[in-house]
Amino acid sequence: MEQVGGTPHRWRFSRLGGFDQVRLEREADVRHLHDLDQKLWAALSCPVSGLEFDTRTLTLLDSDADGQVRVQEVLAAVDWTCSMLRDLGPLLAGSSELPLSAIDNSHPEGQQLLASAKQLLSYLGKPDVEVVTMEDVADTAALLHESAFNGDGIIPVHAGEDEAMQLLIEEIMSCVGSDEDRSGLPGISQERVDLFFTAAEEYLQWWNQTATDSALQPFDEQTADAATVYFALKGKVQDYFVRCGLAAFDPGAEESLNPSAAAYETIMGHDLAGTTAELSQFPLAHIRAARPLPLSVGINPAWSATIRQFVELIVRPLFGDVEELTESQWHQIKERFAAYETWFAEKTGVEVEPLGVDRVRSIVQSSARQQLEALIDKDLQLEDQVAAIDQVVRLVHYNRDLFRLLNNFVAFRDFYAQGYKAIFQAGTLYIDGRACELCVRVENVEAHSSVANLSRTYLAYCECRRRNSGEQMFIAAAFTAGDSNNLMVGRNGVFYDTRGNDWDATIVKIVEHPISVSQAFWAPYKRVARMIAEQLEKFAAAKVEAVEGSAGAGIADAGSKVAAGGQPAAPFDVGKFAGIFAAIGLALGAIGTAIATIVGGFMALRIWEMPLALGGLMLVVSGPSMLIAFLKLRQRQLGPILDGNGWAVNTKAAINIPFGTTLTKMAELPKGSERSLIDPFAEKKTPWKRWVVLAVLLAALGLAWNKGYVQQLGHQLKPLIMGKLQTSGSKTETPAETKKAPESAPAAEKKTAPADK
Repeated sequence: MEQVGGTPHRWRFSRLGGFDQVRLEREADVRHLHDLDQKLWAALSCPVSGLEFDTRTLTLLDSDADGQVRVQEVLAAVDWTCSMLRDLGPLLAGSSELPLSAIDNSHPEGQQLLASAKQLLSYLGKPDVEVVTMEDVADTAALLHESAFNGDGIIPVHAGEDEAMQLLIEEIMSCVGSDEDRSGLPGISQERVDLFFTAAEEYLQWWNQTATDSALQPFDEQTADAATVYFALKGKVQDYFVRCGLAAFDPGAEESLNPSAAAYETIMGHDLAGTTAELSQFPLAHIRAARPLPLSVGINPAWSATIRQFVELIVRPLFGDVEELTESQWHQIKERFAAYETWFAEKTGVEVEPLGVDRVRSIVQSSARQQLEALIDKDLQLEDQVAAIDQVVRLVHYNRDLFRLLNNFVAFRDFYAQGYKAIFQAGTLYIDGRACELCVRVENVEAHSSVANLSRTYLAYCECRRRNSGEQMFIAAAFTAGDSNNLMVGRNGVFYDTRGNDWDATIVKIVEHPISVSQAFWAPYKRVARMIAEQLEKFAAAKVEAVEGSAGAGIADAGSKVAAGGQPAAPFDVGKFAGIFAAIGLALGAIGTAIATIVGGFMALRIWEMPLALGGLMLVVSGPSMLIAFLKLRQRQLGPILDGNGWAVNTKAAINIPFGTTLTKMAELPKGSERSLIDPFAEKKTPWKRWVVLAVLLAALGLAWNKGYVQQLGHQLKPLIMGKLQTSGSKTETPAETKKAPESAPAAEKKTAPADK
């Protein structure tokens, strides 16, 4: 551990979420963060995306661009920031403004950073301002887009001092390609300039050979055009004469050497004006043994235009007006172009050929190269300062966001502290009369739920959509208070993200776990009530079905009887119905006996024992459910919810019952509100319920009297009442009566003495 003045740094911790979290509150805490044992960090890595945090800051932190921010990357960012700032006050405050005075210029890197910050402000037209803000570094690419010189050694077109220079830059890019300037525009570097002028000099050197060798100009000024036509036709003319030679060698092969009927059928179904590619594969003319090449009639239409140029530029100057070209004449043409072909094959500097020899010569002979190199040198003079602008951007982002990240990475202070939002909390879900604060973005519901299930937390996955847009996302909302009676797949709510945008939310999946102990208390009774309701529904449905079936059968039977001429009705079976009533009586008797036994046992208890008996009964019914819920709620934690999103949580971040009530806020009436209990639409109360309750009470009292429970209770209460009356009578005796009592005692004794004997 690094020591300052011989004393190690003294860390401070708080017990939050069931584990000790380091308190990062002082400048020294940040500067000594690399001394903190990694086992005490709340998280070891977090994803770059899906967090309510500046994505650009996370990208700057992710030095290896793997999509995760890890401990070593956080430490590197902290150490670099501390070395660049002499005062961490703005960083601890999370300020979006970085004073230039806070930059430590006592070392070369800090000096360069300060100079770059000033250069950035100069670009923005604020050279006298002493503060760099987040707005200043929001879009440096757009800022440098307007600047011709930005230190990368690449000059775009608008860096040219005049139109001639701008035209030259465009021509260089068209010949040898371009580089992307820091501003995002295409431009040329020193390498591109060298490549262009090297190619230009080689091209001129190659071209200048024509001035000293007449064989390279067989057709004088028109040699270049004639050579273009010659090279275009050379292969086809050679093909024609070879085919004619084969036909002379073997007359039987003549038919095969011409296009077949099938080849013509292939193109006949198409527009022949658009089948130039197919026609160009046919021979120049019809193949016959030892036939010269016709130059006007019988030419393949795909090559007719090229043949006319061939005749105009080559054939007529050599042989005059001829209608066909013999094979020997063709060999003479090839000999004329032999030297030119050799020279042409050795051509260098082909990159600049599209500009033409005259333009290339004028560029090389001018001072354009020196001017371009001067522009590149001017741009490179700002290389160090502009390159460090990226570091200015980094420092401004770290100054605002780094301390907040530490309190969501090294510790989960923002999650457990009231009034803060953790960077993984995506917003608030309003549904079922409550507001859920613990909502995280989810990319894959199934993958996330398989991991998040281990959190022992009731989670509802919602599909969220923005109105009038195609935006969509999924969230996982934790329910940590209330109950789950009305939560079901398909239920709708409204989700508000951290920017205040509202989304339509629909539950698509639920991971069920206990929400509260109170819900667990009533769960057994609700299950019994639900079971009874389901059985009653089934019983009623069965009865309805039976009645409908018997009615249908009766109608069918009656119809058949009418059709048969009528049959006498079956006699009333008294024994059958007597058996039914006897069975019903036995069932009611059993039920009555059971009720009597329970009521009798309860009434046999003393008065003070009755509440205990009721409490014990409720404890037996609800106790196991409450115990299980309590144990599960003690295991509720944040880690798996974040692990499902790519976090590496390093500790058990508990969500206990008191903290859970702060994450899910139930609907409450505002303090001081007036409330009327009169509901004009309340269901009407029927008097028969009162009579039923009264009848049950009377029956219970009668049964208790019949069994002697009431008399027994009276005997138990009588001594108590008499004792209270005697106590109350002794307190009201007068002093005279108190004095006479001893005198009357002997008389009483005398009167009773003979009787005793």
